Amino acid sequence: MPEEAAPPSDTLGPNAWLVDEMYERFVEDASSVSESWQEFFAGYTPTGPAGSEAPAASDPAAEPSAGTAAAPADPPAANGQTREAADPAPAKAPEKAPAAPKKAPAPAAAPTDAQAKDEARAAAKKADEDAPGEALRGAAARIVANMEASLEVPTATSFREVPAKLLEVNRKVINGYLSRTRGGKVSFTHIIGYAVVRAIADAGPAMNNTFVEGPDGKPRKITNEKVNLGLAVDLEKKDGTRTLMVPVIRDAAGLDFAGFWAAYEELIRKVRTNKLTPDDFAGATVTLTNPGTIGTVQSVPRLMPGQGVIVGVGRLGYPTAFQGADPEALADLGVSKVMTVTSTYDHRIIQGAESGIFLKRIHELLMGEGDFYDGVFRAIGVPYAAVRWLQDTNPVDKEESTLQKQIHVQTLINMYRVRGHLIADLDPLAAKEPQMHSELDPATYGLTIWDLDREFLTDGLAGKPKMALGDILGVLRNAYCRRIGIEYMHIQEVDEKAWIQEQVEGASTFLPPEDQRHILGMVNAAEAFEKFLGTKYLGQKRFGIEGAESAIPILDAILERAASFALHGAIIGMAHRGRLNVLTNIVGKSLDKLFTEFEGYVDPESTQGSGDVKYHLGQRGTYRSRHGEEIPVELAANPSHLETVDPIVVGVARARQDEINDPRAFSVLP
Repeated sequence: MPEEAAPPSDTLGPNAWLVDEMYERFVEDASSVSESWQEFFAGYTPTGPAGSEAPAASDPAAEPSAGTAAAPADPPAANGQTREAADPAPAKAPEKAPAAPKKAPAPAAAPTDAQAKDEARAAAKKADEDAPGEALRGAAARIVANMEASLEVPTATSFREVPAKLLEVNRKVINGYLSRTRGGKVSFTHIIGYAVVRAIADAGPAMNNTFVEGPDGKPRKITNEKVNLGLAVDLEKKDGTRTLMVPVIRDAAGLDFAGFWAAYEELIRKVRTNKLTPDDFAGATVTLTNPGTIGTVQSVPRLMPGQGVIVGVGRLGYPTAFQGADPEALADLGVSKVMTVTSTYDHRIIQGAESGIFLKRIHELLMGEGDFYDGVFRAIGVPYAAVRWLQDTNPVDKEESTLQKQIHVQTLINMYRVRGHLIADLDPLAAKEPQMHSELDPATYGLTIWDLDREFLTDGLAGKPKMALGDILGVLRNAYCRRIGIEYMHIQEVDEKAWIQEQVEGASTFLPPEDQRHILGMVNAAEAFEKFLGTKYLGQKRFGIEGAESAIPILDAILERAASFALHGAIIGMAHRGRLNVLTNIVGKSLDKLFTEFEGYVDPESTQGSGDVKYHLGQRGTYRSRHGEEIPVELAANPSHLETVDPIVVGVARARQDEINDPRAFSVLP
């Protein structure tokens, strides 16, 4: 930074204390700070908390010592000039100095510059020790300076209470999807912060302006093109004290939610690992602070010079009057959690109406207007339609209404069993926008987000006689609308349908780490096999399994379970696609034999040795599970008409079963 740059308090706002702290570390040991900070401090001129230039560190080479600073006669300088003094020495000393009085005291020597500085420091230290209280230094002193600077900004504050029911429900859907897929978590602040940015871009561009004074002292307004959002992050230091950092998301309005979420998390990671650079602090035009995380209902934060508005988000919870209410009573009344959002703005460039419109837009977005939640869902790949805001319908005369809703819940449960697969996540390309099928939409049956916390009879769904509607939908969607679609309600056997329901409704999907590692190993084996064939035998037909590698761990899991039950065998039938992978990784065919076939050798005993003969031949082998259990496995030869492979496999299994001669054993798995 050049010496003419503005003081840190002007460029970095509330983060200026960190500059002071990092500079102290830099002075002590330059290598103790990162390269970005070293570059920042190159030619840097430190300033005191109030913005005035701080005293420079003492330099022994620049300050003369006490023994030389006040010498009676200074030697001539190198250029022949003499140094300036109060009484310049005469060119020629008198031949005889007058005798001094015998008892007169010797004149006191004038104090040197170094002695004067030492005395001044000692006096200041003594005054500091005698003063009441504890002196604030470093970051604490900088905070004092920042707060005093904020007093120069004439502010006003707007308040708005926002219902948070829809925010809660959609966040729950998002985090449920993330927990089942790639991981991660979206916080309320992520969504609220994105709504703030969208509100400025949509309806409140004036909130992004900055007030400055021109060279002539006249007031001026800067219209910032980009929204740089500062995030107030509370930080607890090693000594237990707390301080505030405000890193900045650059051009936040130019990001979709996925980009905003990633930028937010990256800044938080840098805060926690102490990896923030000077560029991460400068340029904030709007700041978001969330004291609600520690229970504050609402706040009026201080606005620093250089920004137009600071948004405060209060605690998300039920109104204070309902803190002790029964949860079922709250659900019955349709009481929503709320949060108070405040806009503290620079009244010189922003008017109250503009601030009010800004908060109104935040309110509208968090209520789902402008397809806000749909945009959030699409940005991070949630393959479901966002939940909508609907008015509650729960009249005082509730007997008939409750009965109707109970009937509708039973209908909804049945429709998920019949048509739940229609909204399952089965499109890996996400080629189409997800749509909620009308027969699976609770709104079709007069059920709203306010009914999610109300309990209904379930007729034994997931083994529970009664559940809240939100939990009912969670069980049904986990069973029928995730990565696998199940269609079985056409089956005529009631016991078979009931068995399928028991296996999928409320079933745990948790896999221990050792099972996850085993599955990963099977998928890697399938992928490595195909990659080798594609590289070694370029151009040859191989009917690869690419895109369906999961078939290998699925077959492995089925056969592992069959081996654990000591079945007498398993018969597999399949088409060409992926057949070689199954032969090698499941049935156990020798790789040497397989590669020989690729080299052009064809078994002379085979008939009609066409180019894809190796995809028709059957194979017998033994499957060995990771636990050491074995089961005979046979991959049936493919017929010319592939659609007949299913009855052939069933016939082979029946033949093997007849050989066992135990009609009720069913110990051969087709």
